[in-house]
Amino acid sequence: MSKFDPYTHLGITLNPDGTVTRAFKAPTVDANPEPSPGTTTVSKDITLDTQKETWVRIFRPTRLPSDHNTVARLPIVIYFHNGGFLFHSPANLSCHKKCTQIASDVPSVVVSASYRLAPENRLPAMYHDARDAVLWVKKQMNDPNGEQWLKDYGDASRVYIYGCDSGANIAFNVSMQVADLDLEPLRIRGLVMNQPMFGGEKRTGSELRYATDETLPLPVLDLMWYLTLPKETDRDHRYCNPMVKGPHLDNVKKLRKCLVIGFHGDIMVDRQQEFVTMLAKWGAQVEARFDQVGFHNIDMVDAARASAIINIAKDFILG
Repeated sequence: MSKFDPYTHLGITLNPDGTVTRAFKAPTVDANPEPSPGTTTVSKDITLDTQKETWVRIFRPTRLPSDHNTVARLPIVIYFHNGGFLFHSPANLSCHKKCTQIASDVPSVVVSASYRLAPENRLPAMYHDARDAVLWVKKQMNDPNGEQWLKDYGDASRVYIYGCDSGANIAFNVSMQVADLDLEPLRIRGLVMNQPMFGGEKRTGSELRYATDETLPLPVLDLMWYLTLPKETDRDHRYCNPMVKGPHLDNVKKLRKCLVIGFHGDIMVDRQQEFVTMLAKWGAQVEARFDQVGFHNIDMVDAARASAIINIAKDFILG
């Protein structure tokens, strides 16, 4: 029996300079700025930082709800994609489809933000990029010549930060970072975390139970953290394990209402439930929705689950 290699499982090769070569290229899709028959949204790409090569893809519905013959203002959703910190971008097909669905079903203006990937960039680089994206949205709303879709259709008083997997980890950390900033005219009303990615040194029951999971086995999860966390740290660093004691916990009470979505077949489900307990303990208003059936990233392969998750998020955003 051959020895399991998490690098092979992820389709990456570690290079001597600490970068990785990614053999697997997930399908991508271009933005579609002009409405065409059958499309529910339009989207466009805007560069944020040429040096960091960060950018956003903005989505808005093609059919805009109106209120007494004026276009109704839509919630603004700042979205951070999945990929275990190592993969993907807003152009990734599954990410594009998810943001299309959020924009059309909620409905909302979605700002899907890219972030630099590990191991070429380790945490907290991704949090810095996320903060840049939030501040960019603020800047557009204050600029008379700011991004037209945000200014014409977005409601600055209803901003939600939404992330999936590693993106949910980023959403949590950036929400705490910006809690003390003057974001006028933005009002961050809540935080949606779909299957957030957290870890720790001590194994949980679900990590042991799903250690040989077909898509996300434990050695692969460990490798993702090894390539992502700051060097010379372990999985009890607060970026990975926010349940550890530390000054960061004081910022949890500054968060607005939080929604955490998870599945009992997810290797990280015990961490996610510990995370919910920690949020509540430190004063955050938290709603937890854990499904008995399902596994990590089930919404990437099951359209019905994807719709169910977005409906839960919609109720949370519009509630």
